Amino acid sequence: MEKIRMTTPLVEMDGDEMTRIIWKMIKDELLYPFIDLKTEYYDLGLPERERTKDQVTFDSAYAAQKYGVAVKCATITPNKQRVEEYNLTEMWKSPNGTIRAIMDGTVFRAPITIDAIKPVVRNWKKPITIARHAYGDVYKATEYRVPSAGKATLSFKGEDGTEFSKTIYDFECAGVLQGQYNKDTSIISFAHSCFKFAIDTKQDLWFSTKDTISKQYDQTFKLIFEEIYNNHYKDQFEKLGITYFYTLIDDAVARVIRSEGGYIWACKNYDGDVMSDMVSTAFGSLAMMTSVLVSPDGKFEYEAAHGTVTRHYYRYLKGEETSTNPMATIYAWSGALRKRGELDKLDELVSFANKLEEACIDTLNDGIMTKDLVGLVDEGFSATAVNTLDFIKAVRTRLETKL
Repeated sequence: MEKIRMTTPLVEMDGDEMTRIIWKMIKDELLYPFIDLKTEYYDLGLPERERTKDQVTFDSAYAAQKYGVAVKCATITPNKQRVEEYNLTEMWKSPNGTIRAIMDGTVFRAPITIDAIKPVVRNWKKPITIARHAYGDVYKATEYRVPSAGKATLSFKGEDGTEFSKTIYDFECAGVLQGQYNKDTSIISFAHSCFKFAIDTKQDLWFSTKDTISKQYDQTFKLIFEEIYNNHYKDQFEKLGITYFYTLIDDAVARVIRSEGGYIWACKNYDGDVMSDMVSTAFGSLAMMTSVLVSPDGKFEYEAAHGTVTRHYYRYLKGEETSTNPMATIYAWSGALRKRGELDKLDELVSFANKLEEACIDTLNDGIMTKDLVGLVDEGFSATAVNTLDFIKAVRTRLETKL
């Protein structure tokens, strides 16, 4: 068959360790045979980030802004042990954090569901998408140990001369102190991204914080969402028959557990971090979780929600066979290709992305799986564990039939 032609390149962000190996397998087996693949390539593996003093990460994010669609492999955020292992000159920051900050984006994560694996929460019938505000809060906090008794204050000095200060606590002993922040511009971008994604996917949108306790910080989020919804999106929501509502985070957790799924749950940074892991685990596995970064001006970066699978990589280096689940990484590619096709009006590319995902689901429902999923299969279904490459080849066989 003639290869599908692309008109605009994807921004391709390569990564680290086992996912980097899988990245190449996916391109060799599932993409190159069928697509005249056009990408602008950036190597975000730690060695290249070290060589360029992390400039390559910034360049990739600017390219994503330029071309509108990017696909990213999992990358390492180095700790002290990684600095020594890779002989780094600096503990480079999270590539995801850098890219999110430049694109001003919101992360949307949703589980990939199959018939053979039922969610732990028995009434969940549809995927739940977590929208995480990936800026500020505890992740950008300033903190330190309080060594002894004393007064801690929170102060502000404005450029216009405004000044105020409040006592946080009169410490009678040693303790710990933390100051965190967010900003209106980032919250506004978060809100627009959430409302636009809900309209694009035709799903209800929930938003939850704890404004009854955090009467300024969390209430700012609540009020900004409310204002933007009423002024920009209410009519579109009503025409589509979808809803937006705000509730407290504790009430949202209870509602989520009782629900059947099928909506977007928007959360602040830490809440989204925790709840996306809860949702992914309850549905099956982090390796069965899609993740897309969406900017308020309609730019997209697709990635796997999990890490670089270090343990499997060390086994791979020893020449041992691994059974690493490639589903999330395949879906990063299919999501990016579909969006590129939609933006460029390439129906053939959109169709290919859809058929690639169908081939993945068919493979799993036929009982061909990596080891992480075999133990999750419900009674009445049989499953065989295969290595990563054999799984990808099984997907290719089904994809060729569909094409």
